[in-house]
Amino acid sequence: MSALSFHAGPRALARIRAHGLRAADVAVIPAAAGGPKGLIFQALDQYVFGDWLPASPRERTLIGSSIGAWRMAAACQRDPVRAFERLGSLYAGQRYTSTKPSPRQINEVVQGLLHEFVSGHEDDILAHPQHRLHLLAVRGKGALAAPTHRRAEMRGFAAAALTNVASRARLGGLLERVVLADRRGHAGWLQESFDGFATHFATLSRANLASSLLASGTLPLIMQPVTGIDGAPPGHYWDGGIIDYHLALPYARLEREEPDTIVFYPHFNEHIVPGWLDKAMPWRRCARGPNRGWLDNVLIVAPTPAFLKTLPRAKLPDRSDFKHYGLDHDARIQAWSQAMREGQRLRDELAAFVERPDLSRLRAI
Repeated sequence: MSALSFHAGPRALARIRAHGLRAADVAVIPAAAGGPKGLIFQALDQYVFGDWLPASPRERTLIGSSIGAWRMAAACQRDPVRAFERLGSLYAGQRYTSTKPSPRQINEVVQGLLHEFVSGHEDDILAHPQHRLHLLAVRGKGALAAPTHRRAEMRGFAAAALTNVASRARLGGLLERVVLADRRGHAGWLQESFDGFATHFATLSRANLASSLLASGTLPLIMQPVTGIDGAPPGHYWDGGIIDYHLALPYARLEREEPDTIVFYPHFNEHIVPGWLDKAMPWRRCARGPNRGWLDNVLIVAPTPAFLKTLPRAKLPDRSDFKHYGLDHDARIQAWSQAMREGQRLRDELAAFVERPDLSRLRAI
């Protein structure tokens, strides 16, 4: 049974067939939103950022939203292997005193998690020799510009959901993308307009790193919106995954700046869903729509359905586990820890493919 599948766009496919999967060719690493799902890549991330990529140093853009942003912040720490271990332990170790904690209580737990994760590592993250960190968050507009109470926020996101059903582009009237990025990063391929959302860029700093990571993972209605991010446009901020759930971005533009490179994308499955609100709309998947060419230089590595069946509850860890296990935090933590251990098989299969590529395993996106 294979634990890992490989899906490549035509340019990435040609590159790997000609040269194998080489760290030197990797210019961009995206990381999707998905909450606890990101835990499955702990061992794979440790190999990629602790062993494989450091052997071929070069400037790379790391871009993520929500848990993906947190993973990429771990990748930028001086000891990424230890950082991913710490992130997994802290994330899995969340504990609440109620099965329905208030937004304030969740914010307090998550802020404590991020403080322990980031504190003392800010300079490592912001000044990594090769990595250029980019975090994605959304900023409210219109009815979501500054909701004064929870019901106003509920009405705003209900309007967003209805608007998105009609048109993803129209959602740009209520939400816009904010990229909080390493001051040394260029990513010109990302700076030109490419969809219906206004995109703002702000510089990451010691003063805003923790709040930017919090904003990127702030779930609407479940957590309190983040405000007052130093150096960023004023407003209310939420989870970057609302717009950029699986980071359906114009990666093919990278060819103009860095030809003959690939985007290496460890992902939860082979599908790229643009926004969180698009999950139930398979026709909006990036590979099926008019933006299919965006993925020409992308390699997606993803857990196979057979692998998922071996995990606790036969699925990736996800937010439904909070409800399933209730206040039995030890049982949930045990299940998530087991999933992270099982994820070592993903690491081992990737390392084997890097060492000796089995081209028969490559599938077209």
